[in-house]
Amino acid sequence: MRLAAKLFLLSASVAACAWAFTTKEAAAQGGAQPPAARPQQTPTPQQSDQTETVNVRIVRLPISVLDKKDQPVSGLSASDFVVLEDKQPQRIESFADEKVGVPVHVAVLMDISGSTAGKLSFERDAAKDFLYTVVRARKDKGAFATFDENISLLQDFTDKMDLLDTAVDSVKKPGTNTALWDAVWLVCDEKMRSAPGRRVVVVITDGDDTASRARLKDAIEIAQATETTVFAISTKAGLSGVVPGVEMGTPKDAGDRELDQLCNETGGKAFFIGDKLGLERAFGRVARELRSQYVVTYKPTRPFDGSYRRIEVKLAAGGDYKVRTRRGYTATKE
Repeated sequence: MRLAAKLFLLSASVAACAWAFTTKEAAAQGGAQPPAARPQQTPTPQQSDQTETVNVRIVRLPISVLDKKDQPVSGLSASDFVVLEDKQPQRIESFADEKVGVPVHVAVLMDISGSTAGKLSFERDAAKDFLYTVVRARKDKGAFATFDENISLLQDFTDKMDLLDTAVDSVKKPGTNTALWDAVWLVCDEKMRSAPGRRVVVVITDGDDTASRARLKDAIEIAQATETTVFAISTKAGLSGVVPGVEMGTPKDAGDRELDQLCNETGGKAFFIGDKLGLERAFGRVARELRSQYVVTYKPTRPFDGSYRRIEVKLAAGGDYKVRTRRGYTATKE
């Protein structure tokens, strides 16, 4: 059964693509059907020269502040932050800290491509523990999806842990290829746009993208546009023994660097783990960080004109703390 189909224009060089989530029922019936023929993109009517639409909108930034040991820093206020857009100071409109506890909508995306066969059992257990830690009943919501060459939403957003457990436990066997960028794109576009509060995607993967129509650039842009923070946990090194340097989060090859870029540009972090304990620790660090984030909003001093804006957040007092948030967004008129 096809849950949804989405046509979108990735860029001038990429034609419109049709993607769809599949449900557990569809998987039980043999997987998703091939996408239907794609219609041509309908041209957008040109507005007259006398018409100009000006949208005043709010930019929302979840912000992580970490010390030298990567531990969250609490107790800060709005006056401690300086927000810059294209190097121009912005006035903070609202501020929330960990005491306010802005709700979280977090989607866990698990890679089930063929190379994950020996890791699925432990990754399932770790994913369930993570969701238990993050999702607070009657406040936060979690979702769970898998991806190989297809993307399957096994549980939509809910705060009912029994439903999330059932969804995670239903993953029994691996698929084939890895459509990582497609998975991030589709979840952000179809699930994160309307999610209230903070929006987070956590990707568990052990390989490079091999099957996506989308590119890394597209995944970054849609995550930034939907104000979604992406964390990634790479198990490429394996879960049988410690790999020197991996525990410290060191990218090892081009695929790792792309994963690192996706997370850095959206305000998250990529973890490159080398053993089972490392996987548990990575989930724990993500959970602690989400529990301690600050959220600020501001109205850009310039109108939304389709340009790309670079964001930088600093602490007014300086210091050795690391401040992490998304690095920019495209100020689309729509």
